Amino acid sequence: MTSNGSGTVGHVVAVQGPVVDVKFPSAQDIPNVFDVIEVQMASRQSLILEVAEHLPGNIARCIALMSTLNLQRNARAHATGSAVTIPVGREMYGRIVNVLGQPIDQKGAIVGGDHRPIRRTLQAIKIIRHSKVEIPELLETGIKVIDLLFPLVKGSKNGILGGAALGKSILTLELIHNMVKEHHGSCVFIGAGERIREGNELFFELSHHEVLDKVQLVFGQMNEPPGARFGVALTGVTLAEAIQRENKDVLLFVDNVFRFLQAGSEISTLLGRVPSETGYQPTLVSEASEFHERIRSLQEGGSITSLEAVYVPADDLTDPAVVTLYSFLESIMVLSRERIQLGLYPAVDPLLSSSANLDPDVVGQHHFEIAQEVMRVLQKYEELRRIVAVIGIDELSQDDRVLYARARKLQNFLTQPFFVAEAYTGRSGEYVTVTQTIAGCEWILSGYVDTVPEEKMYMIGQLS
Repeated sequence: MTSNGSGTVGHVVAVQGPVVDVKFPSAQDIPNVFDVIEVQMASRQSLILEVAEHLPGNIARCIALMSTLNLQRNARAHATGSAVTIPVGREMYGRIVNVLGQPIDQKGAIVGGDHRPIRRTLQAIKIIRHSKVEIPELLETGIKVIDLLFPLVKGSKNGILGGAALGKSILTLELIHNMVKEHHGSCVFIGAGERIREGNELFFELSHHEVLDKVQLVFGQMNEPPGARFGVALTGVTLAEAIQRENKDVLLFVDNVFRFLQAGSEISTLLGRVPSETGYQPTLVSEASEFHERIRSLQEGGSITSLEAVYVPADDLTDPAVVTLYSFLESIMVLSRERIQLGLYPAVDPLLSSSANLDPDVVGQHHFEIAQEVMRVLQKYEELRRIVAVIGIDELSQDDRVLYARARKLQNFLTQPFFVAEAYTGRSGEYVTVTQTIAGCEWILSGYVDTVPEEKMYMIGQLS
């Protein structure tokens, strides 16, 4: 990727946290926006900057992708003439890299492999042409509540929404485990702005379950500057695109896509841009779009299916960043704090969640009808629950008492012990097929297990 500023040298004239101003000899020497500038610091380490905008006086305002500690004024800055490029390919499996594609797992350098820029124009992406009817292909996750009510389809974008400590990361980790173990699929995991402890636990958990060799990991964690937390999402989707070009289907996990947008907001503020009336950056929608438009099926190649954890600030589902993400997601699984307090794991609230893929043409008529009946019973249960809290269950009609009891059994049946949570639950993980899930729900709805206590339905796999 050539640049006007290729090979030219400037010097640092200002440092304001992660924002660095670099002055060049003339206007022709200024690198293009998104080009990389390399600066030698006092500690003899190289600092990588990405050009964000051009200022008067031949100055390039840059965002640091690494810490600017020990960066001195007047330090020499070398324009590389290219955007951020990362290694891609099979060599990346089982490795942990940062936003620049540099290994951070202490396993040595990444040798071989192709290199690709993390930013791409949409014109460079081949979009699938709907000249023929596309048959949606379901992805079985082995998690009952997801397969029944929020089925995943290859090439779709799916969100797991929830506030702090509701189990987004555990659910994401279980999905990675099941996809690799059962389907032998390839996964890319993006750790965007989450805790370092979580990244460390993820690595050792994947190693313990022997699925690390099918996963590529890229981290830009909480302790890193906003440029790294923002760019890491683009690095991750570039790794996924490389796998996709080998005619493979790839699962892209993002934890947490809200932190990616939050990093964009920080960058916008640091650059002095006026925020929108909601307090977020004025480019919120375009930044979310730049990432999500690259998650698609190719005309010649595989598909990218995304599962994105979305942090919901203060459990407010109307937060502008969360609302912006709604328009890109086909399935929205909302985690509920109330269900956590009741001990219902995974804490997906079926009545707050939705899925465009729950359609007879996608899942089949029988699956669709059972799912709709489950939703109807759970909806009725919510109404009865409020009445029971006031007047007691004995005041309900016979039909309502039966429905109330079946709904509680359904609610318990849709809980499940996870493989990756065995240390917390003390129960062995269970993988449940779609057929087993539908059969279990059908038995409960038909009254076949009316005599079975509801406690027997809690934290089990299939109903046998």
